[in-house]
Amino acid sequence: MTGMREKRLSGVLLADDGSEHARAAVKFLCDLPLAKDTPIQVLRAFHSTQATESYLLEAQLQETCEPLRAAGYRPEPDLVLGSPAELIIEQASARGPRLIVLGAKGLRATLGILLGGVAQQVVEYACCPVLIVREPYRGLKRLLLVTDGSAYSDYALDYLAEFPLPGTAEITAMHVMAPPAPVMAPVEPGYLGPPIAPLTSLPAEGDRAREAEARSLLKRTQEKLQSSGCICTTELRQGDAATEIIDLVKTRNIDLIVTGSRGLSPMKAWLLGSVSRKLVHYSNCSVLVVRKPGV
Repeated sequence: MTGMREKRLSGVLLADDGSEHARAAVKFLCDLPLAKDTPIQVLRAFHSTQATESYLLEAQLQETCEPLRAAGYRPEPDLVLGSPAELIIEQASARGPRLIVLGAKGLRATLGILLGGVAQQVVEYACCPVLIVREPYRGLKRLLLVTDGSAYSDYALDYLAEFPLPGTAEITAMHVMAPPAPVMAPVEPGYLGPPIAPLTSLPAEGDRAREAEARSLLKRTQEKLQSSGCICTTELRQGDAATEIIDLVKTRNIDLIVTGSRGLSPMKAWLLGSVSRKLVHYSNCSVLVVRKPGV
């Protein structure tokens, strides 16, 4: 399908720091077929030591808003004293946007403090999906949706199916099967010889069952996205999830990764949460982390 799929987000919070990374985030938003009356808050945080420069910060904030105005939106600039991460999370909780947008090149980009810390805090504590946009931004042509079949992954799928994308954007739905679990070789009772190395893989029957389940998951995911008007293909791999995802991002020139996450909780080792953190920190493209509200 071609053309634009205009859909509504109930609100967007764009974090601004006056950098080229924030400008890349603005370009990203301008490429989305959002309804022109979508509320877009452009938030700029500053420290008390910058109080004498507030007029310069205000000018930079207006400069950030200008491309949005030129695209037909009515951004709401907001210059606020305080910690960037805390302000972003507080403002999102108070105003309830459907998307937070941050510009970031990597761990050393800044929003007043290290963006690695800001991005991590916002991704894990915010009440809504968070988009980390990386420079250089080359458009939104190829997306990668990571799915593991969990409720959090299903929520990310539902969110993406309703997300306003350019009509020519292509989505790859990807599932990474875990490496085969080792199977210990049988030994006689009382054996005291040297350690026996485990067999390298599960029985073939177990492998086939896991693969069939994974392909069924990808088929359902593909059908859901296609029914919403998206162009979608599938990719099944096996190995370490983050490694396989980042490899595909590089080989396919992916522009945006979409992944679910449950955020911080007592179960910090949960698979998709740990993978999403690695993608935010180490991938060389933009990342949309979709956290289900209330978890």
